[in-house]
Amino acid sequence: MLKQQIESENNLLESTFLGRKVVLVSGNFNILHPGHVRLLRFAKECGEMLVVAVNSDQIIHNPEYLNEEHRLEVISSLEYVDRAFISTQSVENLIKHIKPWAVVKGKEYENTFNPEKSVLEALGGKLIFSSGNSRSSSYSYLGNRPASADVQSDKLNGYLARHKINRDNILDIIDKISLQKVLVIGDTIVDQYVQCSAVGMSQEDPTIVVTPEESKFFLGGAGIVAGHAKSLGAADVSYFSVVGQDEHANFVRQRLNEYCVKPFVYEDDTRPTILKTRYRVGNKTLLRVNEVRSHDISEALKTTIGNALKSAIDTADVVLFSDFNYGMLPQVLVDDIIAFAADKDVILAADSQTSSQVGDISRFKNMHLITPTEREIRVALKNDRDGLVILAQKLTAEAQCKNLFVTLADEGILIHNPINDSHWDNDRVKALAANPVDPAGAGDCLFAASAIAMAAGANIWEAAFIGSVAAACQVSNVGNQPIDAKRFNRAIVQLL
Repeated sequence: MLKQQIESENNLLESTFLGRKVVLVSGNFNILHPGHVRLLRFAKECGEMLVVAVNSDQIIHNPEYLNEEHRLEVISSLEYVDRAFISTQSVENLIKHIKPWAVVKGKEYENTFNPEKSVLEALGGKLIFSSGNSRSSSYSYLGNRPASADVQSDKLNGYLARHKINRDNILDIIDKISLQKVLVIGDTIVDQYVQCSAVGMSQEDPTIVVTPEESKFFLGGAGIVAGHAKSLGAADVSYFSVVGQDEHANFVRQRLNEYCVKPFVYEDDTRPTILKTRYRVGNKTLLRVNEVRSHDISEALKTTIGNALKSAIDTADVVLFSDFNYGMLPQVLVDDIIAFAADKDVILAADSQTSSQVGDISRFKNMHLITPTEREIRVALKNDRDGLVILAQKLTAEAQCKNLFVTLADEGILIHNPINDSHWDNDRVKALAANPVDPAGAGDCLFAASAIAMAAGANIWEAAFIGSVAAACQVSNVGNQPIDAKRFNRAIVQLL
């Protein structure tokens, strides 16, 4: 990807931008302020690629300014900047080399002499003046957050000591993740995040009015579970799913390729690729719109996917059912996969979501791990009376699973380890995130990390710890993106 890539001046000037609407902005950018950010955001919206030239110390010749490397690093960290470099040339020479479609300058320069104008006109380019629009933050809400202080060690409350969890064992498990072969099967979802600025209340009716400012697409659903698995270091990840015959299907394949996940993705012309659009202001989601058809896949697709999975299971270490209840996992297919895996040395884990749709986690029998929410347990058991621990034990008996995590959003997870029908062990890991931003992907990350850790030799207590750390790192960003392995490893070491 080109975004936030720092270029040397020579390399950038040799680059070819043919066919791209390149927009150039140049300046000193000594202390980054909202005016800079608005200008750069506006410039990005004008074209397809934003290139920023940061004037060198030699050009500025002012010892009170921040050094050029610092100024470049700050500019390059902005979500809107595709390429940035330290410039030692005049802006006229830069224009001759880069040949931008447009140069953007602040509104305050409109009635002054602009040396760029004549050069741009000779090349057929545009000179645009604007100071951008006021927004709610200097930084994009859809970008990555700083990697520091993702987790809080004080929230563990002696958990590591209670279960004799030590640094060497955990690091050994994480190392062994690199040996695991993972199969993921489930519903593919494309998540669109539309970041808006709040305008106010409509005068005609009691409706909140917002203006969309930027939009990003992410691979979600079972697809991001596969992305997490590979990003955590698994040796091989294969992904089985269904998409529509549309542009979003192409996006899915592109992302899987970027994540180094092997796609076994089949087209179904009776359904579109599932699209979920979230409209957000600041760090809050105002509205989510689902575009989905949830009928079961055809008999022909069941047979095709089932046969492909049976072949792949022979060499797999862990199979992850990521069920969003949109028809990708009909019961016949689930039962066939479980039966085929029964005599294999493979970890089976399932997560079945009940949100805007209704699922039943208990239909995934004989799993080594299931990770429902409290509501998903109550829906599966049709039980709104019992307490949490009794609910967990009843679901364990119904689903015949070996271990269960009850995910409790910002309260963390309850770990349920059944010994027999009347005896069990419980413990809790609080939510470890220091600065949660978007909880949407926490459950998927917990599920993937915990199950793969079990395949790598972790017991249930170690798996819960590893999964909880992964979830804490994940919620530090907006939008579903594969977990940052360096960030995860740093958090693990911090807590141990």
